[in-house]
Amino acid sequence: MDTVHYRDDRTIQKWDGECHFGWVLEGRAIQDVWIRPKRPAPSTMYGTTLRIFDPGIDGWHIIWNDPLNRDHSRQIGRAEGKDIVQLGTDSRGLKTRWRFTEITASSFHWIGEERSSESDRWQITYEHLVRRTKP
Repeated sequence: MDTVHYRDDRTIQKWDGECHFGWVLEGRAIQDVWIRPKRPAPSTMYGTTLRIFDPGIDGWHIIWNDPLNRDHSRQIGRAEGKDIVQLGTDSRGLKTRWRFTEITASSFHWIGEERSSESDRWQITYEHLVRRTKP
């Protein structure tokens, strides 16, 4: 994956990285691992997401945790047209919106946004352009 971080001071930071996705809990959940930058370089992010579908809400309960940065988030994810949109709150108390867009069998575009309150505009903080390297 290629990552772009839009910093508060309006500078841009770029990295490469890797993602690993798989079904877990006997097919009841999806777990992914996000690593940045690509190994063997020392990690600046090394976290995992667990996504569990709940038919009662017609959506996914999502838990993100990056112990390296002491970061975590809880979200609810749902399909919106061709996209997947996850809404929740992060460990700093900020509102988060993570969007999976341009989804194909071999790639997707992930957009991470945050805001302090419902009345604030969403600010893009991260983008990940992810490509499949192995079937």
